[in-house]
Amino acid sequence: MITIKNKAAIAKMEEAGKRLATIFDKLPSIIEVGLSTLAIDAWIEERQRQYGLVSKSKGYKGYKYVSCISVNDEVVHGVPSVAKKLQVGDLVKVDVCAAWNGYCADMARMYFVENAAPRSQQFVEAAQRSLNQGIAKAYAGNRLSDISYAIQSEIEASSYGIVRDFAGHGIGKMMHEDPEILNFGQPGHGPILRPGMALALEPMITMGSHKIVVLDDGWTAKTVDGSLAAHIEDTVIITDAEPKIITRPGT
Repeated sequence: MITIKNKAAIAKMEEAGKRLATIFDKLPSIIEVGLSTLAIDAWIEERQRQYGLVSKSKGYKGYKYVSCISVNDEVVHGVPSVAKKLQVGDLVKVDVCAAWNGYCADMARMYFVENAAPRSQQFVEAAQRSLNQGIAKAYAGNRLSDISYAIQSEIEASSYGIVRDFAGHGIGKMMHEDPEILNFGQPGHGPILRPGMALALEPMITMGSHKIVVLDDGWTAKTVDGSLAAHIEDTVIITDAEPKIITRPGT
């Protein structure tokens, strides 16, 4: 069942999004060659404490970290590690869900380490466009699959692969709530979007095959062909007017 959030719940989610986005805004200052993904996670955990946020990933199904950090061909759910150190040209995807006063915001951003190859930069830009296109369909009265179709159309226009094994989701008191939000599908299907719905939209795309494999750690998902992967996410509230992106303060 899709939960409709009241004004008080939405205000808490907006504050969670604002605080989380502030952490992400500061994150580029520490991204550098030689830094371990575990060090990034520790930095994020300290900032969460400073901003009064509570991690929703740490402890989830036994997961031990406040973030998922996926590098290059890792799509999502990369487990922070002291052994995984950043190198020039790496594409680092950081995914964090945190709560403020019991309500969540979920977001993911991508960062290049020093230099970005033009082809890789174009790939990341396509992922961002696909998210923006999905958000542009997040209006009351539209169907849920209108979002999915908009994301798919943008990705396929750039000839990239769409990961099918994971999806976006509803969000609120819990990190994962109904509905599941696929990144592909035909328009005009699924629930009608209503004001008060909160959705975490997160395109996951690949330069090559869309197929993925989960590693022995039970979390890290990588492309089967070793191709570069992109992942970006925002939390969006359906309103009576334009969609409100709570993980992009000021929009």
